[in-house]
Parts: sequence; structure tokens; C-alpha cells
Amino acid sequence: LGTGGTMPPPAGYWEKIQAVLNKYDVLLVADEVVTGFGRLGTMFGSDHYGIKPDLITIAKGLTSAYAPLSGVIVSDKVWQVLVRGSDKLGSLGHGWTYSAHPICVAAGVANLELIDEMDLVRNAGETGAYFRAELTKAVGDHRNVGEVRGDGMLAAVEFVRDRDDRVFFDPALKVGPQIATALAASGVIARAMPQGDILGFAPPLCLTREEADTIVAKTADAVNSVFASL
Repeated sequence: LGTGGTMPPPAGYWEKIQAVLNKYDVLLVADEVVTGFGRLGTMFGSDHYGIKPDLITIAKGLTSAYAPLSGVIVSDKVWQVLVRGSDKLGSLGHGWTYSAHPICVAAGVANLELIDEMDLVRNAGETGAYFRAELTKAVGDHRNVGEVRGDGMLAAVEFVRDRDDRVFFDPALKVGPQIATALAASGVIARAMPQGDILGFAPPLCLTREEADTIVAKTADAVNSVFASL
């Protein structure tokens, strides 16, 4: 999603998926290492898309990477199985040498408090939408831009040799990395994604509109300068 993936699925998509999972009693695990804690303009990406997972994996946004910490959020459905199993078989052995490190946990608590105090989830949704809209205006019509996509504070620009027929560049040209390098030279960091010639953005949740304008302007300059030399 946003970086290497495509646009969000159509309305009703996840309801159909979950109906099948429920029918066959299959657990749904949501990997929210990237999308958790505000990145998409909601506390979790599952909230954003109306998904009801049984397990949610969490990490990066939990401490904003100031300290290493990860975890799993367990639904009541799964929790009750663990409780019944523990009553019958004994406690589940899930504590290990480096589990629940107090310093990392304290960093996580402080980080989550700041997310609330600074209203970063709302800002991610509103400023993220502005950033993506301005990015589309700036480079969306470029002859070598196949798509500008994303959600919240995730965005991506995909580059193509022919946008009408969706013909991609020869990977040996390293178009995406060239543009990422040109952008870095101007003081803006974006990621050349490994899935193709895709430039991925994941700005901080505190991004302002003025900062978004700077990123957009420098991205347009980098795109134009690289393609002018190809």
C-alpha cells in the first residue's frame, strides 16, 4: 500500500474477504508494523479500511523507533482460546530473556502519549491527503509518471516508459534510484522501492503543509532533471 502496492481496494472488498475467513474459521493477521499508530490517519490501518483482524503485529510506530519494541494485539476471540488452554494445560510460556524491556516499554508509553497530545493521527490524515494531492498536481501529468498513490502519510510515485500502455523502464537504467539520489541531493529523503521504479514517501506524522510543499517542489525538480538527461 502507498509505496510498493496499488491503490486501496474497492468498497466492500474486506467484508467479502472476512465473510470467507469466518465461514472457514481462518484467522486474519494484520501486519501493522508500518501502518499502526497513525500512519494512515487512523490509529491503525485496520480501522481505516474497516478490517477486523484476529491478530495485529505492531512495532515501528509504537516507539517512533526511538527504542526497539514490538508486540502483538490479540482479539478477544483468540484471547479466550489462550485463557481456556492455560486453564487446561498450564500457563502459556511466552516470556523470554528480552521480553518487556522496561526502558523500551517506557519509550513506547511516552511516544503514544505524544501522539495523542500533538494530535498526530488527525494531522497524518489531513496533511497526508494534502501532500498526496499536491504531489499529483506537480508530477501526476508527467509523461513518465504512471501513478501517484497512497493513503495518509504514505505516498508513492511510479515511473514508466510509456504511461498509456504501462510499459516499464529497463531495470538496468535504475530510474527510481536516480530520482531518489537527485532528491537526496536537494535535502529530501525518499526511498527507491525494490518493486520497480517507484519513489516511496513516509514523512513524519508532524509534517506541516509548508514542509509538504517543499517536498513536492523538490520532487518535481528531481523528476524533471533526471528525465531531461535520459
